Amino acid sequence: MKHAIRFCLAASCIVFSLPAQVTYEKLLNAASGGADWLTYSGSYRSWRYSSLDRINRQNAAKLSLEWVYQMPTTLMVETTPIVVDGVMYVSEPPSNVVALDAKTGRQYWRYHRQLPDRINVCCGQVNRGVAVLGDRVFVGTADAHLVSLDARTGAVLWDIQVADHSRGYAITGAPLIVKDMVICGIAGGEYGIRGFLDAYDAATGKRRWRFWTIPENSWAGNSWETGGGPTWLTGSFDAQQNLLIWGTGNPSPDWNGDSRPGDNLYTDSAIALDADTGKLKWYFQFIPHDVHDWDAVQIPVLVDDEWQGQPRKLIYWAHRGGFFYVLDRETGKFLLGKPFAKQTWAKGLDDSGHPILLPNTEPSPEGTYIWPGVQGATNWYSPSYNPLTKFFYLSYWENRSVYRKGEQEYSPGNRYIGSVPLIDVPGDLGHGGIRALNPKTGERIWEYKLETKPWAGVLSTAGQLVFGGSDEGYFFALDAETGKELWRQNLGGIIRANPVTYLVNGKQLVSIAAGNAIFTFSLPRPPAER
Repeated sequence: MKHAIRFCLAASCIVFSLPAQVTYEKLLNAASGGADWLTYSGSYRSWRYSSLDRINRQNAAKLSLEWVYQMPTTLMVETTPIVVDGVMYVSEPPSNVVALDAKTGRQYWRYHRQLPDRINVCCGQVNRGVAVLGDRVFVGTADAHLVSLDARTGAVLWDIQVADHSRGYAITGAPLIVKDMVICGIAGGEYGIRGFLDAYDAATGKRRWRFWTIPENSWAGNSWETGGGPTWLTGSFDAQQNLLIWGTGNPSPDWNGDSRPGDNLYTDSAIALDADTGKLKWYFQFIPHDVHDWDAVQIPVLVDDEWQGQPRKLIYWAHRGGFFYVLDRETGKFLLGKPFAKQTWAKGLDDSGHPILLPNTEPSPEGTYIWPGVQGATNWYSPSYNPLTKFFYLSYWENRSVYRKGEQEYSPGNRYIGSVPLIDVPGDLGHGGIRALNPKTGERIWEYKLETKPWAGVLSTAGQLVFGGSDEGYFFALDAETGKELWRQNLGGIIRANPVTYLVNGKQLVSIAAGNAIFTFSLPRPPAER
């Protein structure tokens, strides 16, 4: 049942029907399909796949603009909308939230956060999304707070400080709801923070547990205190095993590891935590002692399928360093690793999945050329898994950088003191695109090339489509089986976000952020309905 709330401004009134409450059971069943987009990655398994097929490869060429919502910001919009029963909740940089009519783009309410004058966020004051439970909306902020809002009005229900923003902490990722908890990561590795993952009571904001991604006194000297390891993207949840699967960021300082000898646990790792307690069950470190800034914060994709003839709980993971991995979800055991893009830093992976490093690939005072570059062969933008094709889709970037080693040290809340350690190769931006992989082997099935680097994630659907975007502002739909371009539209702004699809009144729509706006597309209505 919906409860109508009437908003009036001067002579104009809007009737906002509160959507049905988002229960934990509803979140558990999000993967089975439906009209809504309920979590950052569409479901706990993080497939970014929709069972909707009203828009499909037979009619995708007819997509046309349905509505546009312009945000009052000049900051880069990287949000993934959440859609609940016809209402869209969108984070707006730096730390605001708006509720929209998902059918028309009309605004119901807007939460504006007043931030301190100085905010330490390494890569722009962005926010990638919200989470919803019951009749509440949850958002992390650039000043490292977690806020609970009334889904009907945008009123603040509670506001708690997660960490001290003056020391470099920030929240840029979307929270994840698990049971009655809000799971929240943290950003700020470039400022010498010590990373963690938190769980908060959704009703009260009280912290249930904290897992430090760098164990106390586990690194040489006191280097662990400023060792990085942020958790700045949204992880996945295996409800059957009660496991949170999350990625951790790179160690700090980034390009000079002299002050932090050893493997630097648990940076650049996949971690599996008991959801109720935050206790570590297993970990897999992709790159011990990383000196190239290749975070492992990419989205873990959880799949149950056969592996070498036996049923197995798997994780598919495309890592920033250029390798595609398959891990056992119960133990973290390494099963497969294969390059999906050009890399020149490792001869390969050993039987345990650890990289076999090539000589002369570390940063040097004179500069070392390495593929991939500092942005990685892929980055924070999300991949997708389609259970119909059984392909793994990802945005990739073929690029290289010059890694320069300089003296680096931190002071609280300041990024670096010392020389600049790295620049991209001048005039060599490389190229990017979308690739479809066979996750059982890591082999490439097809490729869709772009002229520029991609910063947009992908979405696959039961309509046998893959949606993606480009830095040039193109939003496009590809055939999921072949990669053939079926539709493309220039949105006039850089696309650095993930697309979503949903149903309103029986009509399927597709939305993505571009520039500082949300664009939504649909199929034209039949003449009889116009």
